[in-house]
Amino acid sequence: MSEALLDVAESTLLVVDVQSRLHPAIHDADRVLEQCLWLVRLAKRLDVPVLASEQYPDGLGRTVPALAAELPPEGLRSKIHFSCFADGCFAGLPAWSRRQMVVCGTEAHVCVMQTALDLRHAGHQVFVVAEAVGSRDPESRRLALERMRSHGIEIVNREMVGFEWLRRAGDARFREVLRDFLR
Repeated sequence: MSEALLDVAESTLLVVDVQSRLHPAIHDADRVLEQCLWLVRLAKRLDVPVLASEQYPDGLGRTVPALAAELPPEGLRSKIHFSCFADGCFAGLPAWSRRQMVVCGTEAHVCVMQTALDLRHAGHQVFVVAEAVGSRDPESRRLALERMRSHGIEIVNREMVGFEWLRRAGDARFREVLRDFLR
């Protein structure tokens, strides 16, 4: 099995700071939310653990309700550091020790990027889902993706994640995911 591909047994999905007071300011916010929801639902269907953070919820609000309804409550943590890694909010959770982290959320150039860079530096393979990250300014998002890529972080799209987690066609699980997620 290629080390460059995502492995469903080694992956965790990390949703960073998709919060109610920040969300309306994000460029193309509804699309970013839709992509995050798609990833969460797919991860749950394929038994990939899902973790989610909230940056200073007293100021930025709680996770957007539609997304919060899909998240496992034991995996939702608050933080004050921009980086989930620096904050240590997931330390000790088995999902946090998996080798591969698939990251989505906001803002691309702040919490997503700092988390991704810290995870990469700590030895994780990090995959940022391009259409599932956003910033207030599209240029900030573009620069963040460029910078993360230059530091060895894989920039992927949601279908890459889905097909790599599946790895093969022709079985009931593939047909189910194809019907519910990939058509």
